[in-house]
Amino acid sequence: MNEQIVEINLNNLDEKYEFNTIAKQASGAVMYRQGKAVLIAAVAVDEKAVDEDFLPLTVQYMERSYAAAKIPGGFIKRETKPGDFETLTSRIVDRSLRPLFPKGFNYPVTISIMVVSSDSEVDMQVAALHAANAAFYVSDISVKKSIAAVRVGKIDDILVLNPTLSQQDESVLDLLVVGSGKDIVMIEMRTMASEKIDDVEMDMIDPMMGGMPLILEHQECNELENEALVDAIAFAEKAIESASTAFEKAFAPSMREGLGLVLAAEKADEALYSYIEEHYSAAVEKAISHMAKSERSTELKKVRTAIMEALEAEGKESDKTLVSKVLEQYKSTVVRTMILEKSLRADGRELDEVRPITIETNILPSVHGSCLFTRGQTQVLVTATLGDKKHAQMFELITDKNTQTEHFMVHYNFPGYSVGDAKFIGAPGRRELGHGNLAKRALEPVLPLEYDGTIRLVSEVLESNGSSSMATICGGALALRAAEVDMVELVAGIAMGLVAEGDKYAVLTDIMGLEDHDGDMDFKVAGTRKGITALQMDIKLGGIDLNILKDALEKAAKGKDHILTIMEDAEQKMEASQALPSTEHFSINPQKIADIIGKAGATIRDIIEKFEVSIDLDRDKGGVKLSGHDKEKVAAAKEHIEKIANAPVRKQMQYEIGKTYVGKVKKIVDFGIFVEMPDGFDALLHISKVAKERVNDLHERYHEGDDISVVVMEQKGKKVELATPEYLA
Repeated sequence: MNEQIVEINLNNLDEKYEFNTIAKQASGAVMYRQGKAVLIAAVAVDEKAVDEDFLPLTVQYMERSYAAAKIPGGFIKRETKPGDFETLTSRIVDRSLRPLFPKGFNYPVTISIMVVSSDSEVDMQVAALHAANAAFYVSDISVKKSIAAVRVGKIDDILVLNPTLSQQDESVLDLLVVGSGKDIVMIEMRTMASEKIDDVEMDMIDPMMGGMPLILEHQECNELENEALVDAIAFAEKAIESASTAFEKAFAPSMREGLGLVLAAEKADEALYSYIEEHYSAAVEKAISHMAKSERSTELKKVRTAIMEALEAEGKESDKTLVSKVLEQYKSTVVRTMILEKSLRADGRELDEVRPITIETNILPSVHGSCLFTRGQTQVLVTATLGDKKHAQMFELITDKNTQTEHFMVHYNFPGYSVGDAKFIGAPGRRELGHGNLAKRALEPVLPLEYDGTIRLVSEVLESNGSSSMATICGGALALRAAEVDMVELVAGIAMGLVAEGDKYAVLTDIMGLEDHDGDMDFKVAGTRKGITALQMDIKLGGIDLNILKDALEKAAKGKDHILTIMEDAEQKMEASQALPSTEHFSINPQKIADIIGKAGATIRDIIEKFEVSIDLDRDKGGVKLSGHDKEKVAAAKEHIEKIANAPVRKQMQYEIGKTYVGKVKKIVDFGIFVEMPDGFDALLHISKVAKERVNDLHERYHEGDDISVVVMEQKGKKVELATPEYLA
């Protein structure tokens, strides 16, 4: 295998792919370069297929600390558990490449992407997608298609293709689209809030002076309207088509000879299918009507048992695996036919009907804010906890040398019992991190940009039958309201589905688990009444027509507004939480911050202990934030701090050298005595200048609070050197 280098300059990306230089024993590998960033991607396949009918694909995106000239922090100086960004990037790569595998490919595959050199301007998610795609395309798995990824930003109302990381900081849109040719396979989108300055002409009192501009600031969530989102996706679609075509052409010479892996045969039996259709159609429809996943599974198992017993009674062979497979096929056909032909769903709803919703807020007396949100058979308990800035989550990015802080966290927990599974509750998996991240992206634009503290939302999924992540967004917004967080707007989320056969299609609103499993698209939309703040889409079809996408977005907006109306009604009935801390924000002269802190922090510690409050100080602006559970103590602490801050500034006396003054013994230490001088400032009388003879124990001569005569020997600024008359005699 000869070394091959491919350079591609497309869509504002200057990329270099090096094949057959590294990891030659892998099924496929590439060294990818963009700017200073270097990634190694390698694919490995196990030629022994698993017995189960699924694709055992594992994607690992790993960032090495040395890539940014760092040594890992913490006690163990090596990379261990992957960070959230690594896990979320692995998930994005998995969702993008999984659709490229042919049906019946049941061989274990691992795709490893390793960042070995970083660049502060390179989008690592796009780089990881392209590196993994290149290694996968040239591998001996014999892939037929190449994907391409495009990130779209919006700066000054102009769409920007693949913005750099510094440009992304200026953007109000983050849209990641992945596709192959004209087919889109995955979309991730969010908006970012910004401050907008309005110039308003105000007439002055003196008409001769004309009008003057009054500058007003307000926060914009920058929600995207349906039409604008479709335009941005179409913009990305063109770039994806040109890039994926270029990749296929450029990578083709580096493709390895295929392994000739045999795909698992589709287990189908037309006679058995007809038998089930003729004798068990009513039983299958009845099983489908059970909304809960656990109940539906139980009923279908009963139907399978009945079919096998009937076949055996007739003297026919009954293979459990085959019966299960054909029954699943028939069940899926029934579900899809009901939707497309009868516009009827398994639970009897109309196609655009949202399941019944109930909302309870502040049901946990010791929690800052809580909401129990129930939609059909999906139920989440979301809690909001407010903290100071010091409670923020610290993390590091490979593209930034500085430690970052996360002041808004959303943690999503999905225990097995929520779907009737007897499963141990362990650390959160990729799915839980992904759903929590989606909820965070949806809610973040409506939070105050200058929020002075830290917020943690936790979603406990108590029951799940589809769209628990969207229920987390709805419950999270109300939990924030219950915790009296000053949000710009309420946010709701809804999961949409699609069933398509030929020219026929049906868009489903608020899908449940069965429709997600048997449908062709999982489409999650969240936002305010003004538009969309976050979106996530995975498409099982070859692609999606933009007209169908418009239809889905319109129906999603209708469903979202319906949910927001119910949420707004619940907000009106909300009772205040008794667990919320009392908080005071005020400002003092920045020069007085040192007085509030005191020597070695003595004054501020005394205030914290005496009034049972937490204190945050802004040294530059003189800002003070007090928090505590007792309103009276918080108010008393504020009064105490303001008294210190408003006290007149003490000026140090200019002492006459050689003159005797009377001070007070303030503190006795091993090396001398701190004397409070007549001007209130402290000066040190060193032990060597107390007497001419050696003094071993100052406590034998003096006690704290005693008056003491001292002679000023020297004064330099605030430092005053003392001696006793006895020493000078």
